[in-house]
Amino acid sequence: MGSVLPTLLLILAGVLVGGVWSLHRQGAPRSAVVITALLAVLATVGGVLWLLPGEG
Repeated sequence: MGSVLPTLLLILAGVLVGGVWSLHRQGAPRSAVVITALLAVLATVGGVLWLLPGEG
């Protein structure tokens, strides 16, 4: 289970990046694009940090 959650977060990040691109191309409001981009960044950072070795 330890490697499943970060993998799912990185998959979610990829889907969100695709959503950002799609929203941008469709001319969606800037706020929707920015919020989706921030969620993609958070998912990416969360997935990568989860995979880093640490205590415990």
